[in-house]
Amino acid sequence: MNSVLRTPPPPHQLFDAHLSQPRSSLLPPQHWSTAQANTTITVSHPSTSSSNRKRKAEDEEPQADDRVMLSPSPGLSTRSLPAQRQIKRTRTGVIGKPLALPRLLETLDASSLRGVLQSICTQHPEIGSEVEHTAPRPSVPSALGVLKEYESSLQSSFPFGGDSSSDYAYNRVRAPLIALLDALADFTPHFLPPNQTQASQSLAFLDGATGVLHRLPNWHSFQNTLHKQNAYEEMSGAWTLAIREAAKRAGGMQLQYGGWDQKLAKHNQQSGGKLQDAVNELSANIGWMGGQPQGQQQSGRGDDLSSVRQELLSGTYGSNLPVHVGPW
Repeated sequence: MNSVLRTPPPPHQLFDAHLSQPRSSLLPPQHWSTAQANTTITVSHPSTSSSNRKRKAEDEEPQADDRVMLSPSPGLSTRSLPAQRQIKRTRTGVIGKPLALPRLLETLDASSLRGVLQSICTQHPEIGSEVEHTAPRPSVPSALGVLKEYESSLQSSFPFGGDSSSDYAYNRVRAPLIALLDALADFTPHFLPPNQTQASQSLAFLDGATGVLHRLPNWHSFQNTLHKQNAYEEMSGAWTLAIREAAKRAGGMQLQYGGWDQKLAKHNQQSGGKLQDAVNELSANIGWMGGQPQGQQQSGRGDDLSSVRQELLSGTYGSNLPVHVGPW
């Protein structure tokens, strides 16, 4: 009796339903029932098998982004580029803050700046002393400019209309008038020797300051006029000191050729003779130096020219001169 041995199917046909066929189809018909009883056939659904293979292929297939990163490019290096560093700038909210000192000083005018500096010097005397030694010396134009400002303030304080020399007008302008006189009393000693060593600076300031005094109003009341009278007395003493010191320097050249005799004589006339002491001091110093005031010099020179002209016209010029006979 012949027996047929079962041969196992190839590995690649175990799970392929299309390629795998029942062993009964390989046997003669008379052995189909026996073979079917002894043979177990595993059939897998085609849809399930193909789905598993498709899912596995998709898992192993690289994604589009990965293909871009992995595919070499002719213009780029094959190595991966480092990620760009993103620097995040912290945003701070806008808040109010005070100005810095340089910007604050830029906003102050001269008057405000003087007030702040004066307040600091008052609270800290050592700072005031440092400012006095550091600040430049005031010049004659700057000092006269300050007096001019006080004078303008005085003139603007007068009431409109009415008598400008009355007691009512004096009461209206008393505060700026006292301020002007105080400034004049403070500036005058600064330009006198020995603090001021240049006679020309002293005389120039006194010339301008005396003009400020002339322009002060004359009040009807004698009591109100005392301020101006006292200022003239102080100004006369200042002129006397400046002239005396100028006569000691450079032989008094500044007094002889500066025309100060004429200027001082004019100031004395406008003040009503209140500067006569200064005029006398100037005349004494010029006479001691062997000269005379320029006004008198011009007058004498004019008289000499007139006499010479008269002698030339009359033909008597040189008749009073001795005539030498013989060899010289």
